[in-house]
Amino acid sequence: VQLVESGGGLVQPGGSLTLSCAASGFPFKDFGMNWYRQAPEKEREFVAGMISSGRWSNYADSVRGRFTVSRDNDKNMFYLQMNNLRADDSALYFCRASGGPTGPYYWGRGTQVTVSS
Repeated sequence: VQLVESGGGLVQPGGSLTLSCAASGFPFKDFGMNWYRQAPEKEREFVAGMISSGRWSNYADSVRGRFTVSRDNDKNMFYLQMNNLRADDSALYFCRASGGPTGPYYWGRGTQVTVSS
């Protein structure tokens, strides 16, 4: 099983980034997918998620209206489009695959997003 995030980087406040998560080694189309983030000295927090079919998604209040998740089940890819980025969006962003309420759960190693002028 592999989840590999990419697309992070340094961006100015108000800018945009798109994160990608490439999945392999499990039946991607049967798994819900989520983005989490963790800033230094803070707990890992949920950012956004999408069910396996892609027909429903949910967002943390802090990102709703600015971030959009999407997935391509043919390419085993999961995305996070981030707009109007703020300094407090700076964190290590992880994707997670969820096989259901009791798992299995798989995590990537993260991609760093830094929002700074």
